[in-house]
Amino acid sequence: MARQKSPEELSAAELERLLYARRHMEREQRLRRAQAEGRIVVPDPGRDAAGDLPAVPPVEAALPAVPRRSFWRWLADRGLLLIEVAAAVALLTIVGSLWATNNRLNRELAAVQATQSQALALPTATATPAIGVVLLPGGHRPPVDGQAPQPGEAGGIPEHLLPIVNAYVPPPIPTPGPETPRRLEIPTLNGDYPIVQGDDWEQLKQGIGQYVGSGRPGRSGNVVLSGHNDIYGEPFRYLDRLKPGDEIIVSTERQAYTYVVSEVQVVDPTDVWVMGPTDEARVTLISCYPYRVNTRRIIVFAELAPGSTDTGRAAVAAAPTR
Repeated sequence: MARQKSPEELSAAELERLLYARRHMEREQRLRRAQAEGRIVVPDPGRDAAGDLPAVPPVEAALPAVPRRSFWRWLADRGLLLIEVAAAVALLTIVGSLWATNNRLNRELAAVQATQSQALALPTATATPAIGVVLLPGGHRPPVDGQAPQPGEAGGIPEHLLPIVNAYVPPPIPTPGPETPRRLEIPTLNGDYPIVQGDDWEQLKQGIGQYVGSGRPGRSGNVVLSGHNDIYGEPFRYLDRLKPGDEIIVSTERQAYTYVVSEVQVVDPTDVWVMGPTDEARVTLISCYPYRVNTRRIIVFAELAPGSTDTGRAAVAAAPTR
């Protein structure tokens, strides 16, 4: 016997016929009850010669039969569904694994940097690359040894600036001294990082890099510090959460200096004016932006707070390094 269609499988025309048949059946039932109770006054023209109402065919008889779907078709549909579910689960697993690996590496590097900061260990510095003269530090494409930089590489060097980059000879990194910044603390972000000299690719793996030739903490001038936002511990991931009035503490071997955030800006990678010298005592923090997009740079300007020297921290900063 052919399977009858369910209401969800009926077309509009079939539903109309079904509704009409059911209403007709209900009307016939009401007429039969009225006839049995003797309440029929005018004979219904639709009755037969004996006065009885004609039999109403069942509603299902008016509906077309639907052939049953084959077992193999059903099995194929279920198989395709299982394949789709398995592919979705595999994709989510791969994405989750990559994300977990990246986070694990960032946590490990953040822990190493925190240890270095506490010990005030100063890693060996290398020369600042030529990219520093035309682009803000913090690029995410390291230079390839033995090859000249190409447009868009090594942090996004524009093609028209390549001759300047290739002709530039970076200055030597000075020997760290007692007034060299060695530690950066951002209480609002619970950040505590070591500072190294230089801001090239290798130096920023080790923590926060100071631009060679920038100012000294606590004195007139611009102390320029750079860090990554989504690799190597993500030290500057949340710079965009800083706001005017937040404190930044820069420590040397002898003492610590407190700076107060005055402004936060987002600029283009070629806006190197933010690294220029200043008459006032300032700290400038630089990182890529937005997070994991890195097409621009976020800049945090902070001014030296009056009477900011922290003698209580000076003893900690002056602890001997090993």
